[in-house]
Formats: sequence, structure tokens, C-alpha cells
Amino acid sequence: MVAATGGETSLTLDRGLTVLSLLARNADGLTAAELAEQLSIARAAVYRLLRTLEAHSLVARIGTRYILGFGVAELAGQLKPRLQATVLPILRRLSEQTNSTALLSVADGDQALILLTAEPSNSTMHLAMREGARHALTVGADGIAILAGRPEGDEDTADVREARRRGYAVSVGSIQEGAIGIAAPIRVSDWSTASLGVVQLGLKLVDEQVPHLVMEAAGTAATQLVGAAGPEVVER
Repeated sequence: MVAATGGETSLTLDRGLTVLSLLARNADGLTAAELAEQLSIARAAVYRLLRTLEAHSLVARIGTRYILGFGVAELAGQLKPRLQATVLPILRRLSEQTNSTALLSVADGDQALILLTAEPSNSTMHLAMREGARHALTVGADGIAILAGRPEGDEDTADVREARRRGYAVSVGSIQEGAIGIAAPIRVSDWSTASLGVVQLGLKLVDEQVPHLVMEAAGTAATQLVGAAGPEVVER
């Protein structure tokens, strides 16, 4: 095992991860034929991938369709303690800096899941966001920021394109009436799966520094998460 150099990757692993990503975006599952078409590979190769993923409980089969398996949830359950140790201090600092509720959201299929929150300690009035709450990725600054951290696509909304241009997303009253949200993607790869942001009472920003503070916090989170993962390794 050696540290990765020259951008070496495993094609088989890449395809397996792509299968999981495709299944995550299709709650009703996909057939082997549909996966083969989207991956542009032979159906026999797709069956080999599916059998391997199924053996690790990452994929399950219902009739002729394949869905994500319970193994994915088990892996995700191990992620929260690491995120708490790494991101929660950043959220708390951002909450105090902006006098707002700060939140970490992650993509779960086509939904944004609020995974962690931090509330300002000295604020007389602020919004409380429930951990575990979900909403569509296309609704709310946190979900739009996640989409903006991904490559451009034909299905991108105007809000996503604007957030990608600015580096952060803004939403007003989309999740909570009378509240404004600011969020930035956590960029640990070219396919963002998380965002970090704040929610404030009101219909406009009181402090114009908030977007900068949010982007700075998201950048710090990305740096620390990559560092916590350790060096990437591949097998020659």
C-alpha cells in the first residue's frame, strides 16, 4: 500500500461508488439494465458490481430492482461522531460570530438532512432547528449550497447557478417563514455532499459579513475533514 500519486484511482471502485450514488438518487431503485445504461458498461459487469455490493449489505434487491442496503445506514451512523468532533466546534464558533443558529446539512438522496446544529449562547431570541429534519435539496440555502458544490448540470435552477457563482446560497422564508438562511458547500471533492450555514430571524441580513464567515467556516470544515481522513492510499 502506498500513498496515491499521479491521481491513480480504481475503475471498479469508482463504478461501485457510482452505483451507490445512482441508487441514492432513485428512491424506487433501478434495474441492472438501467444501471448498465447510465454507467455505459455491459450488464454482466453491472451484475458483478451488484453482487459484491449486496454481499456487503450496501445494496438490496426487490424483485428486479436494486435499492440501497442497510449497510449504508450503518456506515453513515459511524460518520456522525467524527463530524461532531470535527465540525461541532466550527458550528459553535460560527453561531457565536453571527448570533445565529448554525447547522450542518448533508445530502440524503434528493433531500437535505440537518445533521448537527449549534445555537448562540447569549441571544435573547433565535430560531431552533431540529436535528434530523429533512427537506428537498432544491429548497433552503443548505440544500442549494450542496447542489452548487457539484459540477454544472442542465437541471440546475437559477438559485443553484447563482450560489455557485457567489460561493454561497441564500434563501428567504423557504423553510421557516420570516427567516433567512445562508449556506456554503463543504468542498472535500468535486461532488459536494454537505453544507454549513446559518439561519437568522428576519428577511434580510443585518451583518454583511455573514456570507464571508459562513464560507470561511465551510472551508475550515473541509480542510479539517480531509485532514482527519488521513492520506489516501491505493494498491499498486
